Amino acid sequence: MSTLDDTPPGDSLSGFYGWTNTLKGIYYGPGSTKTALPKLLQTLGVKKALIVTGRTLHEKTDVVRRVENILKEHDAYGATFFEIGEHTPIAGIRQGIKVFKENNCDVIVAVGGGSPVDGSKAILYNIQLETGGPTLKQISIPTTLSAAEYSIGAGFTNDAGEKVAVSSQDLAPAGIILDGELTLPTPERLCEGCRLVSAPSTMQLKTFIVPGFPSPVKQLMYAALKDLFHYLRASKKDPTNVEYRQRLQIASWMSLWPMKLEKYSALGISHSLGHKLGARFSIPHGITSCLTLAPTVVMKAEVGSEDDKKWLAGALFYLNEASTGSLDGDVLKLASLINQLVIDLGLQTNLTQYKVPQDALVSVAEGALGTQNQNYEVSRVVKLLETLYTDTRA
Repeated sequence: MSTLDDTPPGDSLSGFYGWTNTLKGIYYGPGSTKTALPKLLQTLGVKKALIVTGRTLHEKTDVVRRVENILKEHDAYGATFFEIGEHTPIAGIRQGIKVFKENNCDVIVAVGGGSPVDGSKAILYNIQLETGGPTLKQISIPTTLSAAEYSIGAGFTNDAGEKVAVSSQDLAPAGIILDGELTLPTPERLCEGCRLVSAPSTMQLKTFIVPGFPSPVKQLMYAALKDLFHYLRASKKDPTNVEYRQRLQIASWMSLWPMKLEKYSALGISHSLGHKLGARFSIPHGITSCLTLAPTVVMKAEVGSEDDKKWLAGALFYLNEASTGSLDGDVLKLASLINQLVIDLGLQTNLTQYKVPQDALVSVAEGALGTQNQNYEVSRVVKLLETLYTDTRA
């Protein structure tokens, strides 16, 4: 997840699509957790669940209590583990494995954002390495729109403070519940920032240009983009509107449609920079997307392939925006629209606020590019990062 396969895309009229190995169903709708969770427990044939969540959601909302009560009603509650911190530190993963074993659990119910979902994957991955046999299952109940529940990878922070990843087809959640009501207690700034992760960063910089992504899925991303741009602003004005939040959850689902790829690829340079900046300098992942996304699209106008640019420029039609008359101009206009969305949501920030030293930029760029990526020069990514010290971008 943190390194890139940036092989130029092939013919978009041919390719491969496969469904994920694990997913048995996605339930969606306000209040759906009450009926969907028991159905998924029965479908998976599991007996005792460990809830994995974050401290804030556990201590400051009633969301986790509601999920606990549903499990208790069906005699399927094992324990609750809420020591998964932001960017999923390895210490929390180790402790989660211990709690899972001590309570004889056979399934994880992840409640929250990307950290609990990825943390659950990492817990199950390591248990499988220890015990052998099949990987145990996860049911994901997201309360932000990180879209981590649709991927086969788990990003976590190692003992050195670096964001690393494991991946396996068996790690994708076996059940997903999109319940707009459970997103209401999520802090406004966190929720909006995470929506930006699932929207432009995932769609335009992964699904539109990563090799192997099927064209029908890319078309689905355009529809998701339209809804995300509209309902993010609508939800900002009316944050207690459950319909808006439910539509955003569905748009997040469309932005990273569950699929099996012949070759697993990373989520794009904006996402990869977010991993490196976030884990190292304690920047929430949704906020790193607010920082890096628009400048990354600007960079695409300069160094992207023509096919990349066409997919990016095509987004203007779905956003009801007129073309500038040139491909590069359209990509730059999209970058400007993303930047304006960040401003409208009150999420604009800079690296100065997070005390990121400029002498760290080369190592951040090198870490984000990894060993596979040959289509970006480190110097150009450093140049991108240098623009993030002020609020005037794109």
